Amino acid sequence: MGMKLLVLLAVVSSATAAVKLQEMFSWNVVDWNYPDAYSRQQAIQSGALIQENALPVGIERWRNKLFVSVPRWKAGIPATLNYIPLDGPYDPSPKLTPYPSYAGNELGNCQSGLNTVYRIKADKCDRLWVLDVGTYGYDSNTTNLCPYSLNVYDLNTDQRIRKYVFRPEDIVASTFIANIALDEGRSCDDTFAYFSDELGYGLIAYSWQLNRSWRFNHGFFMPDPLTGDYNIGGLNFQWSSEGIFGISASPAGPDGYRTLFFSPLASHTQFAVSTRILRDESKVTGSYHDFKVVGSRGANGHTTSKVVDEYTGIELFNLIDQNAIGCWRSDTQYKPQNIAVVDKDDTGLIFPSDVKIDAQRNVWVISDRMPVFLESTLDYSDINFRIYTAPLDVLVQDTVCQAPQQYIPSVKPNQPAIIPPQPQLQPYYFENGLGVTASPALPGSVALYSPVGSPQPALAGRNAFGPGIIRNSIPTVQSYVNFPKENNNGPYLTSRPKPTISHRNPWWHEKRNYEVYEH
Repeated sequence: MGMKLLVLLAVVSSATAAVKLQEMFSWNVVDWNYPDAYSRQQAIQSGALIQENALPVGIERWRNKLFVSVPRWKAGIPATLNYIPLDGPYDPSPKLTPYPSYAGNELGNCQSGLNTVYRIKADKCDRLWVLDVGTYGYDSNTTNLCPYSLNVYDLNTDQRIRKYVFRPEDIVASTFIANIALDEGRSCDDTFAYFSDELGYGLIAYSWQLNRSWRFNHGFFMPDPLTGDYNIGGLNFQWSSEGIFGISASPAGPDGYRTLFFSPLASHTQFAVSTRILRDESKVTGSYHDFKVVGSRGANGHTTSKVVDEYTGIELFNLIDQNAIGCWRSDTQYKPQNIAVVDKDDTGLIFPSDVKIDAQRNVWVISDRMPVFLESTLDYSDINFRIYTAPLDVLVQDTVCQAPQQYIPSVKPNQPAIIPPQPQLQPYYFENGLGVTASPALPGSVALYSPVGSPQPALAGRNAFGPGIIRNSIPTVQSYVNFPKENNNGPYLTSRPKPTISHRNPWWHEKRNYEVYEH
C-alpha cells in the first residue's frame, strides 16, 4: 500500500473534465503521531494534546510531503508545523507528524522552537519558508511569547538554515501577519519574500541575499468599511478591521519582475504592485502611485488565499462567502464576468482556508470551518477538516479561466518545468485599473498534462518548435503577466532582458550546501 496515494493522485490527474476537486483526507478531529502509545497518553494527561483545540489552516506540497500548519490559538497543540507523508500507506484521516520534530516546535522556545505558524511556502531551491508569529492564544487572549521570525528549512536535510527576526521598524502594535508570497529570481540567492500585515495594514519585503527586511504602507492595504459583514457556515458575523491578507506573485515578465497581487480580507477588490518596487528599499517612500487597482470580484468576494500558476498566469483564490474556489485569467479584465467558480461545496468547502499549486500543477485546498471554530462550536461527530486535490487544467476546464490551447510543460516528478525567455510576448496594461489586452496563444498547439509520477513524454505534431519538429525536451510556454503601461512619469516596469536558462541544468537544480545563518 506504500504507493497507494501516488497512484490515487495519478488517477485524479487523468480524470475527465466533469471531475473537479477530489477529497484526499478528512478529519473529525486532528491527531498527531507519537513515538509510542505511552507518550501519547502522557501528552493527553498533561494537556499537551487536546485534539478538539486543533484547527489546521495552511498547506503546502513538496515532493512526498504535504505540510499542514496548526496555529496555537488554544492549549494542547503539540506542533504548529507538521506534514503528512504522501509515499506511505494511505490513511484517509492521517495523523500529523511534527516538522522538523517535536523539539523544533517547542512553545516559548524563541531560539529553536516554533510557536504559531499559519501559511508556509516551498521554493524551487528546496527551501521551506515559515513565518513564526511568536504568539499563543487568540484575539484578546493572545500572548506574545517570541518576536516575529522567518524560519527557512532545507527540505533535503530537514535542517533550519536561517532564522531572521523582523526589525522593530517592520512591526506595529497591531501587527498580525498570516500570509507569505515568494518572488524567485535568477538564482537561489535572488529570492524575496513578502508578508501581509492584516491588522497593521502593511506589507513587509525580505531579501534572502541581503538578509534584511523593510515595510511598505499604503491605503490599498486598508479594509473597505462597506464589506465587513460575512455569512459563512450558517453564521453571520463581522470582521470589519481585516486589511491586506491574500497575496500571490505572478510569473516573471519580460523585464524579469513579477507582479504581486493582493486583497484586503474586508474587501472585494484586487490590487497589484510590481516587485521592482518591493525589491527596492528606497521605494518605501514615494511609491504611492506604483500601487494599482486591478478590479473587483463583485458581491460575496471575500478572499484570504490566492495563488498564481507559474505557466499560464491563472489565479486561483478562495471565496469564503460562497464555500468555493474561484479563478481568474490574468490576461483578462478583472471583473465578475471573467471570474469563475471552479468548484463549490456547501458542506465540504465551508471556509476553504488555503489553496496552493504544486510543482506538478496539482491544486491543493484545505477547508476547516474556521468561523464556526472561532465564533461558535464545532460538532466533532461530523467531518470538520478536509484536504482536496485536482489537476489545475481539470479544475478550470470549461470555465472562462481555461487557457487558450498551448503547450504546458510535462513535468518530471519532483522537478519543476522551465519557462524560457519570451521576448515576443505582448504584455497587457492597466487601463482605469483593469487589464485589457492579452498575449496570443501558440498556433496549432495542444494542451498537455503530466500526471503525478508519470515520465516526461515526447511531444508530437505541430508544436512550439515549428511544424513537424518533434522534441523530447520542454517546449516553449506562453507566460501571462500584468504590466501597467507607461505614463508621463516613466514606465511602471522597466524592461530588461532575462538571462538564458539552461534546460539541462537549471539553477535551482544546483547542489547547495547551505550555511546556517541566524540573525
